[in-house]
Amino acid sequence: MRAAQAAGLTVIAVTDHDTTNGIDEATRAAAEAGIELVPGIEITSVCEGRDLHMLGYFIDPSSTELSEFLARARADRVRRILGMAERLAALGAPIDPAPILETASRGKSVGRPHVASALVEAGHVKTRDEAFQRFLDFGGPAYIAREGATPEVVVGIIHRANGLASVAHPGISHRDHLLPALAKAGLDAIEVRHPDHDPDNERRYRALAGELGLRVTGGSDFHGETGYRAGTLGAVTLPAADYEGFAASRARP
Repeated sequence: MRAAQAAGLTVIAVTDHDTTNGIDEATRAAAEAGIELVPGIEITSVCEGRDLHMLGYFIDPSSTELSEFLARARADRVRRILGMAERLAALGAPIDPAPILETASRGKSVGRPHVASALVEAGHVKTRDEAFQRFLDFGGPAYIAREGATPEVVVGIIHRANGLASVAHPGISHRDHLLPALAKAGLDAIEVRHPDHDPDNERRYRALAGELGLRVTGGSDFHGETGYRAGTLGAVTLPAADYEGFAASRARP
């Protein structure tokens, strides 16, 4: 939150993968920094055998349905960790999954970035990017498919937690053919502004949002200043008018 304040941000959202455990602490820190904190979540849905990330904003973290759903999602992450560790051992690149499982036992989400770090620590690769390229990317030799809810189900869960649902970074997912059906299922917005969206992507998805009657969202997708998906907090922001329009859509009919 201090870094967000230093970057000149006035509103930020915390959207951790499959966990809301950081929101209470973030809310307190945001208040101290004079920043408006939007409670959020990033949920990995599954469609056509592949991941599709869904963002929930303005959620109620105390929602029982959401909490139980996220607990199941984190359990599936553990299953995948064990499966990836087994495959890596068979490939001659064994890792120790115990530290990752210990992290999961504290209610934190674990996933491929943790496995990538373990591969670096074991000396099998030099960087986490190399770990993904050689082993962990979709279709890679140690990739384990996720089991999860459809995006339509996730939209419903987000709504019942009093949140708004936005599809994350469509320029990365390449699943544009799903968006019209998701809009009919209640999707609220498309993430238009993103570090991996070039100006053409942004224009395209802003236009598509307009065609489908959806709002737009955006942000830095900040994972830290170093390591996997390193970036700069506040490098990508959402114009105030877009944010205000999105926030106002909480008053759904």
